[in-house]
Amino acid sequence: MQNTETDKNIEVEIRGLLTTEDHLKLNDFLSKNGVLKSKRERIFIDYSSSVEDRTKDIRIRQTNGVPEIMVKLGSWGGSESREEISVNTEKNSFESLVRIFGELGHTKGIFCVRNSFIYDYKGVEFALVEVPNHSYYFEAEILTDAEHSTEADVKLRKVCEDLGLQVFTKDEFFEYINKLNSEANINFDYNSFKKGYFDDRKYLNLK
Repeated sequence: MQNTETDKNIEVEIRGLLTTEDHLKLNDFLSKNGVLKSKRERIFIDYSSSVEDRTKDIRIRQTNGVPEIMVKLGSWGGSESREEISVNTEKNSFESLVRIFGELGHTKGIFCVRNSFIYDYKGVEFALVEVPNHSYYFEAEILTDAEHSTEADVKLRKVCEDLGLQVFTKDEFFEYINKLNSEANINFDYNSFKKGYFDDRKYLNLK
């Protein structure tokens, strides 16, 4: 039986750091040679238990005003193949998701803000990601099935190599994530949460 789009639940992804100049050049190149799919303003709370040893990503996030519950299964390290399970919820329900997760015992998390340009280039989805007031990185992704995940990883690396992009090693990726957690991301504690908690934080851009 031939696989369909609904069978493609494995997200094969690699990442790398971009300087400000690299970000501008790559954005310009992809705008001319790729297809701009969307611009994303995203916030999320990462409830995962650790950085280096995680095998399950548990998050709630909001992208361009649409809240979502997201779980990714599998280990990570800057380059990974993971199963993705997600469900969108109604607009303006992000705080309800925070409450639900908090009451279920997810009281500690890392709050993050990301802005991205998303391009399609040679069958690869490129996200050029801005961590506001901090840094830039890229994500190159192919959605496939488990049988073709290795093939997708080879393709991703070849396209990035052709573009002169440096992919994180696992140690470099974890170093960068820890740097973001100490310098850019915010520790979230449900015990401090109340209705309207995010409304006075203009950088969240929730409305």
